[in-house]
Amino acid sequence: MKTEIEILQGIRRYITTSASMNNNELDDNMLIFNLGLLDSMGLLFLIDFIKEEYNLEVMDSELVEENFESVKNIASFVYKKLQNEINS
Repeated sequence: MKTEIEILQGIRRYITTSASMNNNELDDNMLIFNLGLLDSMGLLFLIDFIKEEYNLEVMDSELVEENFESVKNIASFVYKKLQNEINS
């Protein structure tokens, strides 16, 4: 299983590529939707990325701001879901 740091790096790489940014321009705590780095369509693509990269299904009930507002929150959300799948 990937570490939380590896997940964070993967999410950051995905978002910076999607937003046409350099990796060092994105702080892990930046509010990516408030800053316009991703929009609603970008969220759908991000969910597809999470599904393909980490083999996770994101449930509608999990589509809340605190799970997706920043790179750090997304990585934490993915890591916790992976941990839950291992422990179930």
